[in-house]
Amino acid sequence: MLALSELEFLVSCVKSSPTLAEMPRRTLVDKGTNGPTAAHVIEEIHTPLNVAYVSFTTGSSAFQNIVGVTHQELDDRIMAARRALDSCAIGSGQHMLVTYAPLINVFCASALKDHGVSWSFLERSNRDALLLALCKRQPDVLLGESSFLRVALAQAIELGLAAELPRKLCLITAGTPLDLELLPVAQSLGYVVHDLYGCQEFGWLTLDGVPLRDDITLIASPIGAEYRDVAVGGLPMGDSFPFSSEGHICNPQGKVLTYKRRRTHPEYEVIVKATTRATAELIERTARTILRIKGRVVKVSQTIALDAPETRLQLVPSLVQGEGVFDSASAIEICGSRATRLFESMVDAQAAFQSNAKTDPTWIKRR
Repeated sequence: MLALSELEFLVSCVKSSPTLAEMPRRTLVDKGTNGPTAAHVIEEIHTPLNVAYVSFTTGSSAFQNIVGVTHQELDDRIMAARRALDSCAIGSGQHMLVTYAPLINVFCASALKDHGVSWSFLERSNRDALLLALCKRQPDVLLGESSFLRVALAQAIELGLAAELPRKLCLITAGTPLDLELLPVAQSLGYVVHDLYGCQEFGWLTLDGVPLRDDITLIASPIGAEYRDVAVGGLPMGDSFPFSSEGHICNPQGKVLTYKRRRTHPEYEVIVKATTRATAELIERTARTILRIKGRVVKVSQTIALDAPETRLQLVPSLVQGEGVFDSASAIEICGSRATRLFESMVDAQAAFQSNAKTDPTWIKRR
């Protein structure tokens, strides 16, 4: 039939929607995370165009969860990564050996590329492969979990391989609290150690106790007077650290002792009290977005002030002495565009999605 032939021609020629072969692809190579791990499988997924990439939490304190990173938050994440590299005196032309491939997602591969830093991974995710890579590749920087690095370096010394290790090496520990027993081992080899704290949800936050972002607020922790809870862009991390004038063990100027981390209890929840935006619906949708892709509880006040001169977020402990009610006296407010910048980035992402939603014509939701 002529009509059927014409229809077949239109389907093959009209490019309003792609075939599977024409769909854009983002591989592990594109993300810079093409290294082995023993704890995962490689699975292709459909990733929404409104996120820059998909990652997942490490599972150090809870079940591993999928994390979405929006385009609107990339600039701040990249800036924090660059500040970390500069503070570690890592410059263009240097090579980083990464022991756990997903850590690149916290940096953003573009931050390393822009900084001129190359990186590679272990052949296998085990200690012997690390020792072999250190001796054969002679990297300038080693990024990994501190206890894993400590045991590997101690083994190299025991095996008589110390002379085969790099003469100079910058150790950046991440993923778990710094193992203090690494420090004397590294010192015996002439290596410098840095303690990098952050998360897949929001990127790197502090280096050696010094904040890496301008929108970090240290708030009083329910744990005790000497502890501070880290809030980034108005969103609490759920981690509390001692705040010490004596300084971080890796840097006297750093006051946040990230190697003494404790989980905040009770954790803070966020209530949006005022917004510069005109509609509460946008903020309510953003709150759901944050919960789903960042795992943070954000609620919107029923009396939220709209078109306000600045955003105002109220942080309240989710439970007070087991009573299950909010105590207004323990609430903390974070205000202003600078202090709430990460939250504002999420609002921008939600607004962009609503104004330019990437939908599939075969998926039509009727009212």
